Amino acid sequence: MRVPNRNVLWTFLCCGLAVAMVSLDNLVVITALPAIRESLGGDIQQLEWTVNAYTLTYAVLMLPGAALGDRFGRRRMFVIGLGVFTAASAAAALAPDIGALIAARAVQGLGAAALMPLNLTLLTAVAPAARRGAVLGALSAVEGLAIATGPLLGGVMVEHLTWQWIFWINVPIGLLLLPLGRWKLAESRGSHARLDLTGTVLAGTGLFGIVFGLIQGPTDGWTSTGVLTALTGGTLVLAAFVVWELRTEMPMFPMRLFRHRTFSGMNAAGLLMFAGMFGSVFLLTQFFQGPRGYSPMEAGLRILPWTMVPVFVAPLVGFLSDRIGGRPIVALGLTFQACGLGWIAFRISPEVSYASLVPALVLCGLGMTFYFSPTANLVMSAVRAEDRGMASGSVNALRELGGVLGVAVLASVFTAHGDLTTPDRFTDGMVPALWLGSCIVAVGALAVLATPRHPHRRVAAGKDSGASAPEPEGAPA
Repeated sequence: MRVPNRNVLWTFLCCGLAVAMVSLDNLVVITALPAIRESLGGDIQQLEWTVNAYTLTYAVLMLPGAALGDRFGRRRMFVIGLGVFTAASAAAALAPDIGALIAARAVQGLGAAALMPLNLTLLTAVAPAARRGAVLGALSAVEGLAIATGPLLGGVMVEHLTWQWIFWINVPIGLLLLPLGRWKLAESRGSHARLDLTGTVLAGTGLFGIVFGLIQGPTDGWTSTGVLTALTGGTLVLAAFVVWELRTEMPMFPMRLFRHRTFSGMNAAGLLMFAGMFGSVFLLTQFFQGPRGYSPMEAGLRILPWTMVPVFVAPLVGFLSDRIGGRPIVALGLTFQACGLGWIAFRISPEVSYASLVPALVLCGLGMTFYFSPTANLVMSAVRAEDRGMASGSVNALRELGGVLGVAVLASVFTAHGDLTTPDRFTDGMVPALWLGSCIVAVGALAVLATPRHPHRRVAAGKDSGASAPEPEGAPA
């Protein structure tokens, strides 16, 4: 077996650690909210915004972050984003009150949006074509593992250290990666010489409206004036963004990418997968801490059958995707995930034994691994080399939007059928919410099956139609 060259290893180290930091901050704060409230005060809505401020800036600025990387240099923007994220993590740990913490979290999201879309682009550029599936699969497995272990890591730190350590842990990693990334990462740029400022503003404004509406929907009500205005306005602005991108000579995001069925299908699957997974993990973590009465660390430990599967299975899945193609593996993973969530929904009750949930948690872990490992390679192989930055930004932005959508919608279903007052009322709300999460992920599996069995890219011939010569799945883009 050939050993990957040092450039690939160094790039994977830099990108993998950065992905782990950013992905952990999606959920690690949730288990620390009671300790944060005790330390800094604040009402329930302010505590929600310690999570949402990060999600909002992260999701909204992902596409502009990818565009800036294409324009000014991907390594440069990666390092800048990493510096902003590290400094904001220290500011969050030192926050004297809840308002300062919310502001620091928003800046953290800004840094994450600058560096996260560039990970796939930087790694794809150095990974050998024959091993790209395994390399990108390993990076995706790191992301999935970091997301899933967030509640456990947050619980351990809150219970044995202080809540501030959920942010301090980022600082030494960031300080290590700053010089390492500047030294080891290769610089590259996209094909556009000018920054599409109008497209950047339209995309950011439209996404802000939609994400803000999704975040506030469960709190203010989906029919409230503010939520309806945000969702409607955001949708209209995004429509204007699409029209602008189709007409301008130098678009920020080439709409022709969505003409490729693999690219469109995998983006749809990513949004749906994250919606079902994030919303379900959020509720399951609260179930273990609420009706079951476990501590934050104990709750995180009980999700380990879900979170530890990628450690053992991801390398094999990446290897298989290079041999048989990623499409059937991703579809199978989403099916596993949907079945696992359905199993939990069928079994969950205030008296349910933890042992009866373990097989379902393992099935969810298999689903997450099968989904994450081949997805990056499928998307990045479907576009031209100069479009990889925006393709990566699109994947990450839609995943993040899916996470916001999943938590908002499943939380709304939960509150419509139950509440936090008693274990019985909690499971009354949790059961229909998990069934919905299962159905959402199942639709994602159908989206993958609708993509071409043997995806080939069309010949561009200098036209706005696709990419270069046809290539097999997994070949260099």
